[in-house]
Amino acid sequence: MADSKLLRGTMVLTAATLISKILGFIYIVPFTEIVGQTGIALYGYGYTQYTVLLSLATLGVPIAVSKFVSKYQSLGDYETGYRLFRSGLVFMSITGVLAFLFLFLAAPFLASRILPVEVEGGNTQSDLIFTIRMVSVALLVVPVMALVRGYFQGHQSMGPTAVSQVVEQIIRIIFILAVTFALVNIAGGEIGTAVGFATFGAFVGAIGGLAVLSYYWIKRRKGILQQVEQSTVRHNLSLPEMYKELISYALPLSFVGLAIPLFQLIDTYMFNTALKNVGLTSNAETFYAVISQTAHKIVLIPMALATALSITLVPTITRSFTDGNQPLLQRQITQTYQIILFITLPAAVGLSVLSYPIFGSLFGLVDLEIGGLVLRYYGPITLFFSIFAVTAAILQGLNRQKYAVIALIVGLVVKLATNYVLLTSIGPLGAVASTYLGFFIAIGMNVWAIGKFANFDYRFIVKRGLLIFIFTVVMAIGVIAAYQVLYLLFPLDTRLNSFILTIVGVGVGGLVYLYLTYRSHLAGQVLGTRFSFLKRG
Repeated sequence: MADSKLLRGTMVLTAATLISKILGFIYIVPFTEIVGQTGIALYGYGYTQYTVLLSLATLGVPIAVSKFVSKYQSLGDYETGYRLFRSGLVFMSITGVLAFLFLFLAAPFLASRILPVEVEGGNTQSDLIFTIRMVSVALLVVPVMALVRGYFQGHQSMGPTAVSQVVEQIIRIIFILAVTFALVNIAGGEIGTAVGFATFGAFVGAIGGLAVLSYYWIKRRKGILQQVEQSTVRHNLSLPEMYKELISYALPLSFVGLAIPLFQLIDTYMFNTALKNVGLTSNAETFYAVISQTAHKIVLIPMALATALSITLVPTITRSFTDGNQPLLQRQITQTYQIILFITLPAAVGLSVLSYPIFGSLFGLVDLEIGGLVLRYYGPITLFFSIFAVTAAILQGLNRQKYAVIALIVGLVVKLATNYVLLTSIGPLGAVASTYLGFFIAIGMNVWAIGKFANFDYRFIVKRGLLIFIFTVVMAIGVIAAYQVLYLLFPLDTRLNSFILTIVGVGVGGLVYLYLTYRSHLAGQVLGTRFSFLKRG
């Protein structure tokens, strides 16, 4: 019963995360219409700092607190988890204030490093300072919210976290779109001011999420306190002992979760400087906006879907590893890999093949040449993001998360070492190439670690991956053929034509891929009971 409740809760939380990511993609389309790619670049400059500092301030608290509380509750000790919760509220408030002060006060210094040169028609350092300071306010609230979420999850109650995540995202998006539309389209204000207020939406959304959690706390407080009083075991850990154990859980989880933001942070500080040094400043901010925000949001959708389906297997992987059930462990890891390849490989190729109509239909034709070009080469990164996330999660299930941390550090070093050289030698797409290199190395190390510590044999995955690749190539040929014919009737000169080319291209690709995987029994074998109708008799 407990396992069923945990699995159901994990799926609810995964669904909420997927919904939040989809909402996060949807809003970027009208937001870009209002502020343009230059405004999106400014938003990315500010939000990247906030994301990294937030992760440092919270230190992976939700999952770590959840693990800590769950462990002691299973031993009949409800008091230790509650003591951590009470002291943690104070501790997280302090880290939030410190993170806020650092980001707020350091804004001028950071802005001068991110935008060493102000290009006419581009963003200014004063705009960036304002944006960074506006987003920094959210750090006063979000760390506390993270702790409360973790405490509820430790009680195997995922509902409060799931609901608060979705509510937080909805409020944030409504605020962003409303305030930017009002300032730009109604009041005729500056883009820089509008983007600054948009980043303040992180604070407004966090207040909404915290209000939801407060409601659940008021509703459940009496029952929680009764459990604390009825504790059958009391470990009487000191606060330093509790936090030492908590940090041992939190640091690996926090760092691995920072993979994509840390790669983006390197681009944030190196992109404009490197291109300035070779005289490529005219479209630098547009390229940065597409790489860090608009195209990036597109590639996160297949990743979110794939990881949502596969990550639910991680708790069962943990149990199989703990129980020493090697045959079941092999099957679960195999299934996880298959789901990732089955979904993200065709999606990666599809994004590349249809890059121009996809970008044009979502973000218009103004920056289509840059957007389509970037997405053509950046689209396949969704496969790399997905594989890294899932292999890191598998290593967590095997209790070998330190190897995922080491892999990420090596990947970041590769990114850092190659980014400037590639940016100055091949231009803006050098940032994309260095990201591929960094994630490729990190994934290779994760894959090796899984093979070593789970005794996993990759021969079947290689064969299955080759079959999926062949089906993907056939799909791509079908999409390219359909696109070339339709392009004669619907040239890529209007947004409506972009929609038509995208819808037909995706439809043709989906039908070809589904037909091939259905007829070969692959779809039913990979997706299993999730989609039983795909199993042929």
